[in-house]
Amino acid sequence: MNPDFDLTVPKPGRHALRDRLLALDSRLFEVAAERHWPFAGPVLPRLSRSANHGVLWCAAAAAVAASRTPRARRAAVRGLASLALASLTVNTLGKRSVRRPRPLLDPVPTVRHLKRQPITTSFPSGHAASAAAFATGVALESPAWGAVVAPVAFSVAMSRVYTGVHFPSDVLAGAVLGAGAAFAVRALVPTRAQTGPPPRPRASAPALPGGEGLVVVANRASGSADRVRVLRDELPDAELVECEPADVGAELEKAATRARALGVCGGDGTVNAAAGVALRHGLPLAVLPGGTLNHFAYDLSVEDGRDLGRAVREGEAVRVDVGRFAAQDREGVFLNTLSLGVYPELVRERERWAHRIGGRPAEVLAALRVLRTDRHPLQVELGGEAHPLWLLFVGNCIYHRMGLTPGRRTDLADGLLDVRVVHGGRHPALRLLSAALAGPLPRSPALAEVKVRRLRLTGLATGTPLAFDGEITDVKGEMTVEKLPKALTVYRPLP
Repeated sequence: MNPDFDLTVPKPGRHALRDRLLALDSRLFEVAAERHWPFAGPVLPRLSRSANHGVLWCAAAAAVAASRTPRARRAAVRGLASLALASLTVNTLGKRSVRRPRPLLDPVPTVRHLKRQPITTSFPSGHAASAAAFATGVALESPAWGAVVAPVAFSVAMSRVYTGVHFPSDVLAGAVLGAGAAFAVRALVPTRAQTGPPPRPRASAPALPGGEGLVVVANRASGSADRVRVLRDELPDAELVECEPADVGAELEKAATRARALGVCGGDGTVNAAAGVALRHGLPLAVLPGGTLNHFAYDLSVEDGRDLGRAVREGEAVRVDVGRFAAQDREGVFLNTLSLGVYPELVRERERWAHRIGGRPAEVLAALRVLRTDRHPLQVELGGEAHPLWLLFVGNCIYHRMGLTPGRRTDLADGLLDVRVVHGGRHPALRLLSAALAGPLPRSPALAEVKVRRLRLTGLATGTPLAFDGEITDVKGEMTVEKLPKALTVYRPLP
């Protein structure tokens, strides 16, 4: 038998299926070319051109962000990030892996042709990928804005078949790739909906349909005028008191004597003061974020006056834990974090630079500036044993880090203190800088951690700086830190 003679019969399955799909794809393209698309002529070619190089989506992102709500701004950024990833994937992998030629324009009416035909390969459609990525990214953060953007994205994708520059399968593959890019971005940077706290334990709070009985004290220095205006529209019968920072405490106390519910608008320090007053008077607290970081409000999933207005009107509320500290001559509560060591100095330096260069760069710069000074570790007794510490953080409830995002709390009533420390020892600069780069509460090789319900510190030197919720004071001697479980009722929109 001739060894070069092969009796093997080729299996038609895979190649035959591919050929049938390509034939179907070509037939669908021809049907689309022959079909009359009402009102498409003046719109789709222009829309297709406007999406070149992402120009349309950058304009759409600017329009979404112009609504000036935190959720809309995040949706715009997420949409652009998803678009960037999709475009990178299409241009580096998609176009180079499948070098499919563009369809012939013969069946397509000349009036539909683009003035400038693309010269890249056909599979997959970059326009469809960008459109799907942007729309999906926006929708994952804000379903309402996603519903607005989706018809535009669909039209851009369809315009590529209408103008004859792509087969239907090119558009479908591009759309799938774009949506996948948006979900990949969400895996790296979770949405607020993913990291929000569970709606428990629910609490009884008065429903105030027009806001009557709610007294809101707003800190003028926080720059929250726009948010206060939104709240006025949402709750026209609420009483709003705007004051200077030095008067916040007194105005909160006066408001508590005539309110059914106490409201506050400001940063974390202002919210801390309101929480103390609400606890003493047994009032539910309505928090409108108005500061720079707004950790507590955002962890509550309250982002603006619309969220808060809905919760107050419906009486939707939950109970949350409060942290409490007591030293020889100081005591107070905290909703977010408490810290000892060099962190108060880091806070001062960070605040000096944050408005110029941004939060995280300011943290790193602050660490470098603090490290330039000659210092010794903080000496603290834990469980009767002395420990040198560079930093000690105590979080009210456990902070979690998801993807590339900073630490957030997914449960504001877990009954635990999240304690993280940077031990004293050799190479303090490396330890502190590592902690600054990692962020104060996410996991880091320089940090040790423990979860407790109560913490006792002794041996604090006179004048030891203590930072809590952005405020700074001095403590000495012995200090205890403990939880007040589910002590505070706060308004929070429920699903």
